[in-house]
Amino acid sequence: MNSVFFIVLAAAAALAPGSSKSSESGSWLTGSFESNTILYHQDNKTSAIVPDSHFGSNNYLKLDYNSGKFTAGLQLEAYEPVLVGYPSELSSAALTNYYVSWNDDDFGITAGTFYEQFGSGLLFRTWEDRALGMNNALMGARITYNYKDILSAKVIYGLPRFGMDISGTQVKGADFSFSPSRLLGLNNIYLSLEGSLLNRYEWLSADYELDGCKSGTTGFSGRVNFETGGFYFKGEYVDAGEKYYYDPLYDGSGNMYLKKRGNAQLIETGYNARGLGIGLSLRRLEWMSSQNVNGNPSTLNMLNYIPAMCTQYTYMLTTLHPYSSRTGDVGVGFVNSGEMGGQLDVYYNFRRGTLLGGKRGTKVHANFSTYYTIAREGTFRPGNLLFRDFSADMEKYWNKQFKTILLYSYQEYNPTYGADNSTWKSHIAVADMLYKFSKSFSTRLELQYLHTLSDKKDWVAALLEVNFAPRWSVYVSDMYNLGLTKINYYNGGFAYTKSRTRLSLSYGRYKSGYICSGGVCRQIPAYTGLNLALTTSF
Repeated sequence: MNSVFFIVLAAAAALAPGSSKSSESGSWLTGSFESNTILYHQDNKTSAIVPDSHFGSNNYLKLDYNSGKFTAGLQLEAYEPVLVGYPSELSSAALTNYYVSWNDDDFGITAGTFYEQFGSGLLFRTWEDRALGMNNALMGARITYNYKDILSAKVIYGLPRFGMDISGTQVKGADFSFSPSRLLGLNNIYLSLEGSLLNRYEWLSADYELDGCKSGTTGFSGRVNFETGGFYFKGEYVDAGEKYYYDPLYDGSGNMYLKKRGNAQLIETGYNARGLGIGLSLRRLEWMSSQNVNGNPSTLNMLNYIPAMCTQYTYMLTTLHPYSSRTGDVGVGFVNSGEMGGQLDVYYNFRRGTLLGGKRGTKVHANFSTYYTIAREGTFRPGNLLFRDFSADMEKYWNKQFKTILLYSYQEYNPTYGADNSTWKSHIAVADMLYKFSKSFSTRLELQYLHTLSDKKDWVAALLEVNFAPRWSVYVSDMYNLGLTKINYYNGGFAYTKSRTRLSLSYGRYKSGYICSGGVCRQIPAYTGLNLALTTSF
């Protein structure tokens, strides 16, 4: 089985008569196909990674069948071979996900692979993110029950996916929610009290247990959600159970592993009304790494969701040093139990006709986030700065044709992950300009500048995009280091869209760094190549 097979199968399914149309009985089949293929070539200037085959291809075919209360589905994946920078556990081709499910208004049962989340995901989450190569779906069973949105419960059991296989780790858990406001019939107030319990069991040899590890661990979380009149408050406390970390100072006596107890606290509160939005998030993490397979360093090896709670940028220069949450580090001469910090997010929409709103209104937004190490384990005292970001942006339509987004970001990043108090400071400015010549023809220009005295010094970047709606889009971009390397990271390509199918072809040079999705990041090496991407649904 290879990538060509997947492409042919997806095309046949998409073009098959009535393959996605509802029948008289109310049954239908839906599906999607995604392919990302890169042809790599040598680039000595950037020390680009080139696989032996000079080729990589990630492919996903997903099919879902629905008939009344019954659904079933499957997903096939092929990595022929896996793209550079993705986890090495993704290889060859396999039927990776499959499930059957039955649901009515109150009761549901699922068997096979499924995704689940307890609360914010700090205690437990399984999910798929193809940009990260992440898929830790649970193979097992889930039962859910909901009584008039007053009381809901779910029980799960299964083995998490790891790479192309199912691991031997057993996960058992339950999640409950009770809403007093729904019980009392309160229309202007929403209050829910929630809790979760999770047990993880991985068989370990007697040697591991003699060294201080245990096969099973149990964690729990408690949550409260409150909303009224535009105001909201969410609070969560997590006890993640016992965690085990290799002791780098182990001298042959005593336990080889350090036993730590994971815990986290999260508060989210804010207000939204009449064009104003204010959100405050505070979070403290301590020994919160939750692994599928004990001791494996793969980016796939996680059973919870701990995103970086800060602005998630998309512009090239704002993402050179994205923040990744610290869940506890043990090194020689350096122990950091986690992080503590938060973010304040404010936006306001100046209405049309006001002094600052003008004829078409003006949107302004500001965000401040800051995170520190924990100075002393078990306390709430901050240590060294890990990351700080202040950003402000303004979005405005000047007329029917012309729109601008202006952004400024000040970032302070600790390259030692908190081992000392050294930081890199950057000032970043972005101008994003869109002009519509007609309903079908528009252009967009990005101009970016980054100033810093650290790392590789200053950068500039630009992107020009030309759109011929609704079919074609063409772009060219370049990111250039003015400081130490003097390297151009150029890129150019086009995309064609018809109905629910999109085909894009691009060629470019990519620097080493991080790619992030939803606040979770993975490291990627430098590479240069031709990229062909296809997505379709039917």
